Amino acid sequence: MNEKIKVGVIGVGHLGKEHARVYSQLADCVLIGVVDHNPKAAEAVARKTGCKVFAGAAELAAKVDALSVVVPTIFHWNVAKGLLDAGKDVFVEKPIAETTAQAEAMVRLANEKKVVLQVGHIERFNPVLSYLETNLHEPKFIEAHRLSPYPGRGTDVSVVLDLMIHDLDVILHLVKSPLVSFDAVGVAVLSSSEDIANVRLKFANGCVANVTTSRISPEKMRKIRVFSSSSYVSLDYQNQEGQVYWKDVDGIKRDKVPVTKDEPLKLELASFIESVRHRKEPKVSGEQGKRALDVAAAIVEQIRGNGGGKG
Repeated sequence: MNEKIKVGVIGVGHLGKEHARVYSQLADCVLIGVVDHNPKAAEAVARKTGCKVFAGAAELAAKVDALSVVVPTIFHWNVAKGLLDAGKDVFVEKPIAETTAQAEAMVRLANEKKVVLQVGHIERFNPVLSYLETNLHEPKFIEAHRLSPYPGRGTDVSVVLDLMIHDLDVILHLVKSPLVSFDAVGVAVLSSSEDIANVRLKFANGCVANVTTSRISPEKMRKIRVFSSSSYVSLDYQNQEGQVYWKDVDGIKRDKVPVTKDEPLKLELASFIESVRHRKEPKVSGEQGKRALDVAAAIVEQIRGNGGGKG
């Protein structure tokens, strides 16, 4: 019988504590410990998940095979580089790093050390997306909306890097064609950086994608609509449901998208553990995480060049 993969979590705040919970429940791994700058938070998570609190990342890394890095984005590179350099497999939350240069260095180091580097673009593991991955052929137009109420945390980062990057990653994954141009606008309303942003992306194969993101909406919405020559698919990430429309001799037909609902984070971390065990490239590789950050950073640069953001 295969030994369980030993894992640790660095950063057990809002999202990190969920990583610890999921790891503690997965059958193929064992949660050894957690690290956090807040001792009380670390102790609380350790009690709930039955693991230990470690003083620092290096101490925890010495006891495990793989780690989740769930610290603020500005610390991703500093934390991950030590783990990668030590030959550990790493899951780093999105965006992969604060800068494109850091992302490039992270990918290069992972390749040099021949370790797994997975990036936390969770929508790739949303059950609704699997329908598009298997049934979509040559998308012609994509429209994505991601709206949320004002979070009160993480607002020092542009909404493009915080929320829109999810949709950028999915669209780049689905279109599979070079991005040739984009036109972006955005404004800061309640924060020091963009709270609302919109971008229109054009790809070499003719596909166009329109993406709107806001973190000052009264309601939550996470939807994507994809039009191809044979069908129109509307998916709701949040409720894990969707509709597909197509034309036949009797007119327009509609049906529900078949979805087996599940927790995306559980599927995501289970996939990471599988990649670690079988030494295979993860579903969302460091290179793909870097690509999404490259596009997101360029969008922010264009917005600020147009005078949209205050940052």
